Amino acid sequence: MSKALVIGNGESRSWYKPCHQQIMDNDTVTWGCNAIYRDGAVDNLVAIDYGIQQEIYNSEYQDSHTCWFADWSIIPSEVAEMTLMGFEGPAFIHRSKNKTSNCVVQGKDPAYIQEKIEQAKQLNANIDIEDITKKFAKDVGIWITYVGDNDPVKDIPFPKGWIAGTTALHLACQQGAKEVYMLGFDLSKKDELINNIYKGTGYYLPADTKGVDPQTWINQMLAVFREFKDTQFYWVDPVHNIGSSTDNIDIRYLTKADLCDTLKII
Repeated sequence: MSKALVIGNGESRSWYKPCHQQIMDNDTVTWGCNAIYRDGAVDNLVAIDYGIQQEIYNSEYQDSHTCWFADWSIIPSEVAEMTLMGFEGPAFIHRSKNKTSNCVVQGKDPAYIQEKIEQAKQLNANIDIEDITKKFAKDVGIWITYVGDNDPVKDIPFPKGWIAGTTALHLACQQGAKEVYMLGFDLSKKDELINNIYKGTGYYLPADTKGVDPQTWINQMLAVFREFKDTQFYWVDPVHNIGSSTDNIDIRYLTKADLCDTLKII
């Protein structure tokens, strides 16, 4: 029976780093998210945000490890440059190193970001403008990542628009995992600081950013649980309780010690 350890970046998994721990169970495949690669290699790395994708690519991690990136559509670099003529500006266009004949172009329009901020203000007159601006402005601009002729990155066909943790969860199930262990899947709360071990580092929100409503994340997890009914899910040391949302779903809870014993983590 294939097993998957899907590693989120919530602070509850701060004890686990791929460069420090070793999984002795040979039937376990690891799935990590975004900046986890800074702390060691995982079998599959899932990156959703454009800035961290470019950081990973510049590190050349993808040349020797399996990477899954969102919105990874390759086009000729010449086409990209012609399309972006007139938009040049160091604060707006972010280019990766090693220019090649092909690239991936992604981005956020600053005008769209301002529109979203104005919508948020209309919905909640007491909203913290400084905090919401940090969130919407993250990774603003155009990201051009140059790729080689035999680019190894896998585009994520589905799901689209999900966070990295739940995307990795779904991909692990797509690949046939029948036992899935969820580590570092901490939910956020609007009245607490953001819960992420990489907050305040490159391409992440500042450490003083507030959390967000976790309902979207919860809905994505529940969608995975319900779609893959034949897969057994184990949630390790959950920080926040999602209550009756998991009624009629066979999800089991483990401690750190349970996980280490089950997967033979040393």
